[in-house]
Amino acid sequence: MEVNPPKQEHLLALKVMRLTKPTLFTNIPVTCEEKDLPGDLFNQLMRDDPSTVNGAEILMLGEMLTLPQNFGIIPFIQLHSPLSTNIFLGETFSSYISVHNDSNQVVKDILVKADLQTSSQRLNLSASNAAVAELKPDCCIDDVIHHEVKEIGTHILVCAVSYTTQGGEKMYFRKFFKFQVLKPLDVKTKFYNAETDEVFLEAQIQNITTSPMFMEKVSLEPSIMYNVAELNSVNQAGECVTTFGSRTYLQPMDTRQYLYCLKPKKEFAEKAGIIKGVTVIGKLDIVWKTNLGERGRLQTSQLQRMAPGYGDVRLSLEAIPDTVILEEPFHITCKITNCSERTMDLVLEMCNTNSIHWCGISGRQLGKLHPSSSLCLALTLLSSVQGLQSVSGLRLTDTFLKRTYEYDDIAQVCVVSSATKVES
Repeated sequence: MEVNPPKQEHLLALKVMRLTKPTLFTNIPVTCEEKDLPGDLFNQLMRDDPSTVNGAEILMLGEMLTLPQNFGIIPFIQLHSPLSTNIFLGETFSSYISVHNDSNQVVKDILVKADLQTSSQRLNLSASNAAVAELKPDCCIDDVIHHEVKEIGTHILVCAVSYTTQGGEKMYFRKFFKFQVLKPLDVKTKFYNAETDEVFLEAQIQNITTSPMFMEKVSLEPSIMYNVAELNSVNQAGECVTTFGSRTYLQPMDTRQYLYCLKPKKEFAEKAGIIKGVTVIGKLDIVWKTNLGERGRLQTSQLQRMAPGYGDVRLSLEAIPDTVILEEPFHITCKITNCSERTMDLVLEMCNTNSIHWCGISGRQLGKLHPSSSLCLALTLLSSVQGLQSVSGLRLTDTFLKRTYEYDDIAQVCVVSSATKVES
């Protein structure tokens, strides 16, 4: 009869714990009115409870800290079992690894390795790859590893220990520890293209964790083509104050909106307006802290927007008054840019509308305009109708291709009577 040999026990024991800050313990109050059957019993129990705050026993306030729980050991065959130890993207994962000699003999050439396996890569987190010469009975080897988590999903910490017994036999064993990396923030972005080459970015940041966050920094790192200006502060009594007030806490499931204005640099000013296709804007850098000061950081990937299509010829306004007087001439300045890859010979035509009338000669030659070149035109108009009027009726004709480009609803002006202007 064949008997299976007993499984050999290892001389060393491996323990792994995740290092986290303690959490606040909150006691759930249970109370009743004095006329009820328990009387003052519940209130007295809460006053005697060491986790409640004196004078505020019926409020959910805690003055005690809960120590972090054991990281847990999961054998390889149970790797698909979930582990209740989670961490959020952008936080620093810290773990304490201890190898203890449980035997009564000296163990030699001990090597402890710690690798972190993600869905895309395997990282070596060991502080030292050198073997320890010997380990006496009841002694241990301790190590602390740190890693900034940059991926979402399942992570597996693989701890491997190899050593040599007194008899010269080489031993080796591994243990696996699984934890989930969750997303702490939900970031949504929107782009708004101005009439000029400016781009406005609205970033909506939502806290999808179960605890409040202190938003330490939310900034936009622009690409090399742009300069950025933050529009999240106002001037009050000579001081710059954020639009969110003095407290920058973000409660669970709350959303906050940040606004940025990007302007193309001078060396890219002409190119930025005619780039077609996808344009790289930059990336958001978000830094926060949790209840007990644990720091987290999240950087988005490069934000991209679809540049507006201007066609072959772009017409933009450089200057226009907000308010004009009825039946009195006013001036505007237009900028015409050749966005094509060929030279154009342009003719300007001005068509009057029911309310807006152009002053000047229609059908005049503007001359040749080379690719990526621009020219500015000073034009004069007058309005015969009060109210908010739309500036329309410009036509540009390329005599080379006999192609006409129409521009309506270029801008709007407020037309008032002279008496209204004097009163204002």
